[in-house]
Amino acid sequence: MSTLRPEPALDTAFFTAWITRAAAAIETDRVRLSELDAAIGDGDHGTNLDRGFAGVMRVLDTTSPRTPATVLSLTGTTLISKVGGASGPLYGTAFRRAGNALGDAAETDLPGLAAALDAALAAIRKLGAARDGDKTMVDALAPAVAALNEAASNGTPLLDALSAMVDAARAGAEATIPMQASKGRASYLGPRSVGHRDPGAASTVLILTALRDTAAAAGSDVGSNGSGSD
Repeated sequence: MSTLRPEPALDTAFFTAWITRAAAAIETDRVRLSELDAAIGDGDHGTNLDRGFAGVMRVLDTTSPRTPATVLSLTGTTLISKVGGASGPLYGTAFRRAGNALGDAAETDLPGLAAALDAALAAIRKLGAARDGDKTMVDALAPAVAALNEAASNGTPLLDALSAMVDAARAGAEATIPMQASKGRASYLGPRSVGHRDPGAASTVLILTALRDTAAAAGSDVGSNGSGSD
């Protein structure tokens, strides 16, 4: 009989690995993100985010964050300073508020992570004055956070919970295609914004997928160093 898969520690190393994986995902997909943005915006979403996350990596490589909150705070502050347009302040504020929600703890758990992403969503909604259905990153993040909160309340294992989160984010991003934009430059297009995936929703999926994949990789490491099976 096999044992349950060990849960990885959601500590500073984990959060650093998440941001590192997210930066790599943004770099890999920056052209597609900018192409999505070109259809309904300025066409620079991927380029801007890639520049911002490259800056984040330089900061993380030259500092020694003490806590998960510090990792997220450094990420947010750097994105605000490096990324132009709306995405820098939105993502930057989201990461900083998520960090604030974690406090000074050396590590967190699934409910704590869900609370941090709740805080990130609230920050984006407030700063961007965006609601569900406005064709923004909220349309991917809101269902993702709801799925994560439900999983956390049900005692779902971490990786299963994060997988449910990613599935909800992907469905939310897909749902932006038939929407008419109500916020940002895309709203200027009116009905012509219909038929295009929102680039902010697409980048949200990448960042959340990086979180899920970090947990999968960390869980594999924990399992390989464990006692095996009974």
